[in-house]
Amino acid sequence: MPDKHLEPVDRRILAALQADGRLTNQALAETVGLSASPCWRRVNRLEQDGFICGYRAELDRKSIGLGVLAFVRVRIDSHSEAEAEAFSDSVRRLREVVACYSVAGDADFLLQVVAPDLDSYADFAMNVIRRLPRIKEMQTTFVLKEIKPFEGYPIDAGRAAG
Repeated sequence: MPDKHLEPVDRRILAALQADGRLTNQALAETVGLSASPCWRRVNRLEQDGFICGYRAELDRKSIGLGVLAFVRVRIDSHSEAEAEAFSDSVRRLREVVACYSVAGDADFLLQVVAPDLDSYADFAMNVIRRLPRIKEMQTTFVLKEIKPFEGYPIDAGRAAG
């Protein structure tokens, strides 16, 4: 998306919506210093241009019974595009995997996994993850405490996009 231009008011809109996706158009317009109609048009353009991918509620993981958060480094034994895609397709179907990244370094993939408790995680790791296609090695790191959970992207850090 580097070819898409973000003006300062677009950045203010993105920051405000990222902080509170339930803002009414009127409240958003007041927050960013626009009248309602131009603000609505800008939000629509930001959606159409792919800057805004959707709206969702942020849930408290522990309150919904997911007490374990783990990161799993995975190495696969084949690096062909077909094998990597087969692994990726399998991972996309797993509800416990809330995020997955293809990474560089000593692992091929980094999975973010949630589970109700350690026994549930152990069962999932041994009976599901270890049985994914072409797994060579996996290593789990458990989160003891969330110091800074994801709260959104730093809008001004992406200046190259505008």
